[in-house]
Amino acid sequence: MCFDTNKKIKIIKKYGLNSKDKGSTKVQVALLTFKINYLHKHFSIYKKDYHGRRGLLKMISQRRKLLNYFKRKNLHDYNILIGDLGLRK
Repeated sequence: MCFDTNKKIKIIKKYGLNSKDKGSTKVQVALLTFKINYLHKHFSIYKKDYHGRRGLLKMISQRRKLLNYFKRKNLHDYNILIGDLGLRK
């Protein structure tokens, strides 16, 4: 898999409130973005992996839902987060 423990810990430290914070919206969006970017590279090589593509689309929709929630709750931090992750509005 694309995640080793060190990468996950770095993402949690960067976006979380503390080192144990795995459930906040910012951390969930950052982890999903990392997974989505990895799978995007995977599908450029394996074009006929349709079953994996379904999982990718589910991750993208989950990230979209989390971002919509975060935008409603905290617009300022939302703008900072999407700028930092390089996402479109």
